[in-house]
Amino acid sequence: MSVIKIPTSFNIDLEFEIPEFYRRLFALLIDVLLEFFYFRIAIEILGSIATSMDYYSEDGQHNIWAIGLLIFLPLMVYHLVLEITMNGQSVGKKIMGLRVVNENGGRPSISQFIIRWLLRISDVWIVALVIILLSEPAFGRDFETALFILAALAFVITDIILIVTTPKSQRLGDILAKTILIRTNTKGKLEDTVFMAVADNYVPTFPQIMLLSDKDINAIKNILATAKKKGDFNIAAAASEKIKAHLKIDTPMSPFEFLEVLLKDYNYLSSK
Repeated sequence: MSVIKIPTSFNIDLEFEIPEFYRRLFALLIDVLLEFFYFRIAIEILGSIATSMDYYSEDGQHNIWAIGLLIFLPLMVYHLVLEITMNGQSVGKKIMGLRVVNENGGRPSISQFIIRWLLRISDVWIVALVIILLSEPAFGRDFETALFILAALAFVITDIILIVTTPKSQRLGDILAKTILIRTNTKGKLEDTVFMAVADNYVPTFPQIMLLSDKDINAIKNILATAKKKGDFNIAAAASEKIKAHLKIDTPMSPFEFLEVLLKDYNYLSSK
């Protein structure tokens, strides 16, 4: 398993594990199977609706088209909706312990998720092939359908080549969206978000924390989690000193305590 180092806003490198190719493949296959089962159910539902309507009239055809679009919409936005709502994971990624993060190690923005979704070219071709081949076993016996299969394989192979050859194992959508697929550690203490429970009567110690950007806050959270996980005092100390210098803070707190207080202050102040 390869490891990449991502520089944070405080010049502290964080290490992330790049998942093995088979994990990515299995995650994709799980998602494809779920999409296929939904497709089969949607086809049955649409067929039942069509038989109860006047399909041959102009209004009936328009109605069927609109209903079909509505029924198949979840299939089209499957990855986009799940990755946004499940913090960078689809069902397949969650099962295989994978997550999408931005190139700074934090949660991608909605625009990054959208760019990544719009460029899921190989996935679309794979899903289309699986659905067609399972629905029509005779598919591929003529020249036109053979070209369709070759085109699908070309897109898939392109993404595979990019995953294997790029330093961060990024495919086209990841490169343009500036995202990375990493392996999550189910036994680790890395939290999914920067949010934590703070009492209503909490009194912030360092209101200067609000001068930092969301990217900086994500970096603090990741640095603290990495330092705790590895028991590395030096990482926490180096980050603490840089933050203190940047925000002009003077405190005798230990690095771990200081970073934790910063996150609590941020959570309290950002909710007010």
